[in-house]
Amino acid sequence: MTIPPETPPPVPSEPEHPLAAPALPEQHEAPVTATEAGTDVLDERTYPRILEPRAAGRLPLGDGTWHQLARAYVRVQLISQAAVIVVVAAVAIGIQVFTQVPWQWIPAGVILIVTTIGLIITPRQARSVGYQLRRDDLVFRRGILWQRVVAVPYGRMQLVDITHGPLDRGFGIAQLKLVTAAASTGVTIPGLTQEAAEQLRDTLIAVAETRRTGL
Repeated sequence: MTIPPETPPPVPSEPEHPLAAPALPEQHEAPVTATEAGTDVLDERTYPRILEPRAAGRLPLGDGTWHQLARAYVRVQLISQAAVIVVVAAVAIGIQVFTQVPWQWIPAGVILIVTTIGLIITPRQARSVGYQLRRDDLVFRRGILWQRVVAVPYGRMQLVDITHGPLDRGFGIAQLKLVTAAASTGVTIPGLTQEAAEQLRDTLIAVAETRRTGL
């Protein structure tokens, strides 16, 4: 007859020391900040990248993500400028027919030339406009020959306004205006999609309130 091996008695566990460190909770990912939220909305139906001037002394883009204008903004501008050309030409032709006076072609010609030049450079000019959401401010840049870069601190913002005309609403775009205490630092971002304008407005208001309360 085989005798089974004797099992050792269970060892009692030591009582937990009152000064022992508690178990660490599970680590979670850091929450998304307000400036990082909704970046997909800001980049919907926009151009893929911002274009820089070719001159050697151009203002550099720097680091960070640049958001661009909606593609529909160029279409709205082209339609508006083409309408100006048609109206000015029609008025000049009408005056010529009814009065037989050719002087109206001098101002009409100037308007037509300037508008035609704007019609040609609008697509390139729109691609040079962009904005960047940084930790403490919003940076806005525009221009090809005359470049402008403005940094608007979140804590200085007093008003965030969204406006759009009938043609803008038809193409689903709007412009967002940032008003600060200093008028020279105000920024107007044209040609945002309606969703991007609303998302950017809510984000800027939330961040501005945080900066003002010092949280």
